Amino acid sequence: MTASRLRFAFAAGLALLATSAAADTVGEVGVDWMGNDIMVDAVSDPKVTGVTCHITYFDRGVLDRLKNGNWFEDPSNNAIACRQTGPVTIGDIDLSKGGEEVFKSSLSLVWKKLVVTRIYDRKNDTLIYLAHSRELTEGSAKMSISTVPLFESNATWTSGKPQ
Repeated sequence: MTASRLRFAFAAGLALLATSAAADTVGEVGVDWMGNDIMVDAVSDPKVTGVTCHITYFDRGVLDRLKNGNWFEDPSNNAIACRQTGPVTIGDIDLSKGGEEVFKSSLSLVWKKLVVTRIYDRKNDTLIYLAHSRELTEGSAKMSISTVPLFESNATWTSGKPQ
């Protein structure tokens, strides 16, 4: 197991303890002879059952780390796609414009995190999932977005649908 995967597993374990979702690695695609991989993780929303997000991120290999010298950090590039994968039941979610974190994983030893935030678009009855990087010193403009429309989905709201 590479150091990056160990960091990811540790971060996923901490994320689970913090009531955010844990990731399940479902794909690993080698992209070059340096050992770099594109990882594909499945993440279920802990407060919205029946929705699964697939997140991709870049996992740098040991040779690439030796060549470039930056041992403790992976690039911020990521992508997300979320879909209804079963009957949708929506728990007590944050309805503010800032939404709430669904998943968080470390992209560096300390400084950088991959974050997935869920926002509810009340007007369009849609769940929005935003994947972005959070850095301690400066934000990143690299982001990806996916939506799950609830129109005609027969979604169940445990506390009643917001008006």
